[in-house]
Order: sequence, then structure tokens, then C-alpha cells
Amino acid sequence: MDLIDKLIAAKSSGDYSGIIDELPYAKLLGVEMREENDDMQFVLRFQDKNIGNTLLPALHGGAIGGFLETAALLHLMWARESREVPKTIDFSLDYLRSGKAQDLYARCDITKQGKRVANVLMTAWQDDRSKPVAVARAHFLLV
Repeated sequence: MDLIDKLIAAKSSGDYSGIIDELPYAKLLGVEMREENDDMQFVLRFQDKNIGNTLLPALHGGAIGGFLETAALLHLMWARESREVPKTIDFSLDYLRSGKAQDLYARCDITKQGKRVANVLMTAWQDDRSKPVAVARAHFLLV
């Protein structure tokens, strides 16, 4: 079964684990994706291995950044019904507050999509969506 078949099956069943398996880093982080109101929401379940500062404790900035980049890749695959994973051109991340030792959520917005390049905005939050932990912007090469 190729990627497009897995994506179509996931959209009809609501089980996106087969798509997550296509991105080993997403699987390593423990990223989950689910459809809500015709949009995609991503979850990074809390795991001790994602803690950076054990004194606070706070999520590692790299785990937050990796989660947001992975969410954007998955969102593009879902929205475009891609046969291949897009390639990251650039990625810019702003940390707004510490990520607590709990689940992290993300939403992505495709701000512009051409034939070869897509621009995506990502937002990550925990308790309150209006108080983001981090926001990111990225450009992806569409294969």
C-alpha cells in the first residue's frame, strides 16, 4: 500500500497511525494526529524523554520544534493527499512560554500553496489555545 492509499484509508477510518509510521521521527516523538471539525489537530503526548529542563520541569525546545515541523509536514500530506513527504526548505520558531510537563497540541494553517512551494504557520499550546507555547513558520518543497 503506497502513501496515498494509506492516507485515504486513514481519512475514512480516522486512524492516522499508518501515516505517522511513514515519518520515523514523528513515531519517535510520539506525535498523534486527529481530525476535528474538518481540520487536523496534532498532539505530542507527554513523555519524560521530552523533558529538557528537569528543574522546572519543561519540555525540550527541540522536541517542541520537531513536533511543530512534523505537524506541518503531516498537515500538508493530509491537505494535499500527497504521494510523498514534502521537503523542508526553511523553518523559523518563536518560543513564547515554557512548555509544561504535559501534553502539547498544535494546529497548522497553509497560508500559501503553489505548485512547488507551500508556506505553513504552526501554533502549539497546552491548557489554553489563546496562550501559545510556540509559533513557527516554514516553507516546504512540494514533491
